[in-house]
Amino acid sequence: KEADGQSAVDVVAQLPLEITSVAKKKGREAPPRLFDLTSLQVECNKKFAWTADQTLRLIQSLYEKKLTTYPRVDTTYLSIPKSKKIFDNSKVTDHHAIIPTGQSPVGIEGDEKRLYHLIAMRFIAAFYPDCIFEGTTVMAKSGDYEFKATGKVIIDPGWRTLYKSNDEKDSAENSDDKDNQEGSSLLPVFHEGESGPHKPFLAKKTSQPPKYYTEGTLLRAMETAGRTVDSEELREAMKDNGIGRPSTRAAIIETLFKRRYIYRDRKNIMASQAGIDLIATINEELLKSAKLTGIWENKLRQIERGSYSPAMFIREISELIRQIVLNVLSDNSNRRIVTEIEEDRKKAAKGGKEKPKKVRAPRVTKLEQVVCPVCGKGHIVKGRAAFGCSEFRSGCTFRLSFEECPADTTPARLKKKIGSK
Repeated sequence: KEADGQSAVDVVAQLPLEITSVAKKKGREAPPRLFDLTSLQVECNKKFAWTADQTLRLIQSLYEKKLTTYPRVDTTYLSIPKSKKIFDNSKVTDHHAIIPTGQSPVGIEGDEKRLYHLIAMRFIAAFYPDCIFEGTTVMAKSGDYEFKATGKVIIDPGWRTLYKSNDEKDSAENSDDKDNQEGSSLLPVFHEGESGPHKPFLAKKTSQPPKYYTEGTLLRAMETAGRTVDSEELREAMKDNGIGRPSTRAAIIETLFKRRYIYRDRKNIMASQAGIDLIATINEELLKSAKLTGIWENKLRQIERGSYSPAMFIREISELIRQIVLNVLSDNSNRRIVTEIEEDRKKAAKGGKEKPKKVRAPRVTKLEQVVCPVCGKGHIVKGRAAFGCSEFRSGCTFRLSFEECPADTTPARLKKKIGSK
């Protein structure tokens, strides 16, 4: 509780802070991996705010000018026997990672020049030594309370020497291929046993919802079928289970834009009302399952390698489709969504004369969709003995006991009951 925290701060503020231990440990940060198409699109979206499709068109142009290698690849390795960090035949598919060909890039300019420079720098960095840093953990004590601080300091920059200018340094530090080792706070020099005054304070924070997707983070999510994976090694292992392939993901995203299921808000990708309604309308969860799509993609890769039977895969898909069709045919809700594209066509057909729109309310499937009838600000939450308002801490008095409305009442029925009260 805040009062308890403030009480602790008041106590330790009157006492000195003593350093009880200082532990240092050296670590290494390998150069970022070479680019495959997805990681290149992610990096360009982050650094230049380019769309996935824009990056694909630019790298295709560089390839056609024989300045870079084939771009539609899903590997970050080369096929020459040397260090396994860069060269690994077992990880090379039809093509290797995207690298410069060695041809002189004379005549390119603008975005193509920026893209070529990005690829060339990543290729050169791969042959530099690791960055050596020292991680420090400081433990301290004041009264009966213990404190801990951690930080890092660069001992030998290694490959980071290439990224000295601010723009290039940002590219290296924020690279999606590596955890940012240098991003931790730098600590002053501490000595075990030293003691002195300090300024404790109480920090009040709130948890934040997940951030909206950008095209870069959406590409990563497609690569891992929606599962959050920070480790490059795990991402590498899961590439066979993603949505689409490196060459098709940009087109998938562009299709959603064209159908107006999603739209851009600066760098963020937002779901349109039509997109939200589409997901709410589809009852069959398997049709919306990114995991299922990932499993299918993996089986297709196994078929390519000859380790899975095409006939077995077809039988599985046929049985699944048969079951889905039966479920859809038994759904008599007659739900339908109208996209903005359809509305535009109707307007054009009627000479631009617009009739009042009939807006279909989205299906109520969560308590968060049920607005509090008392304050109008919060939404309904489920307590131990009653339904209440999420703004109860702010003084909202709404309460609906389980005697009036059973605890297992669906959100849709609960909304109807509240509306009739």
